[in-house]
Amino acid sequence: MSESLVDKGNSAGERDLSPLSIAIFVLSIVGILVSAYLTYAHFTEATVLACPETGIINCAKVTTSAQSHFLGMPVSVLGLAFYIVFAGVNFPTLARSRNLDILRFVMSAGSVLFILWLIYAELVLINNICLWCSVVHLVTLVIFFANVYRFTTERN
Repeated sequence: MSESLVDKGNSAGERDLSPLSIAIFVLSIVGILVSAYLTYAHFTEATVLACPETGIINCAKVTTSAQSHFLGMPVSVLGLAFYIVFAGVNFPTLARSRNLDILRFVMSAGSVLFILWLIYAELVLINNICLWCSVVHLVTLVIFFANVYRFTTERN
């Protein structure tokens, strides 16, 4: 990592830009890309790539189910909006700010609660799994645990 990215975080309310912060930002971009793809597929009724429509793996059944909407909005749109905002508060220049730590933690914790509901819906209510949705779920969980680690170890 170059010195200009990692150092000079010693002023009040700032930290050094860590590899963990950069990883969280990159994962947020992955969340944007996958959510954007699912949003595109939702509105165009495109066949979801690499997701068969037979057996337990059935993205079409999951993404068109009653559970694919929350408060009248497609879940993919909510995910896209979430990850755009989350990438913003984790943008490398803002990632150094300790003032956003609680917001980052609350956002990631809230997103985990939401995906736990979505996983329950997939496994119990719909009886099918969407691979692309699972990518978003995994990214969300990794970001949450990274934020827990950052929140508990980088507070000083």
